[in-house]
Amino acid sequence: MNEYAWVSLIAMAGWLVLAFGSYRAHRVGARQSVVMGLAWLGMFLLATGVFIALES
Repeated sequence: MNEYAWVSLIAMAGWLVLAFGSYRAHRVGARQSVVMGLAWLGMFLLATGVFIALES
C-alpha cells in the first residue's frame, strides 16, 4: 500500500466523522446515527476493497 492509499483512507474516515456529526446535529437518534455510520463505513470499506483489488 503506497502513501496515497493511506491519504485516501484518512480522508474517507474524515468524511465518515463529518457525516456522523451532521446526523447528530439534526438530532437524529443515537441508534439511527450508529446504523447510518456503519452503513457509511461499509460503503467506504467496499470502495477501498475495490480499489485495492483493481490495483493488484
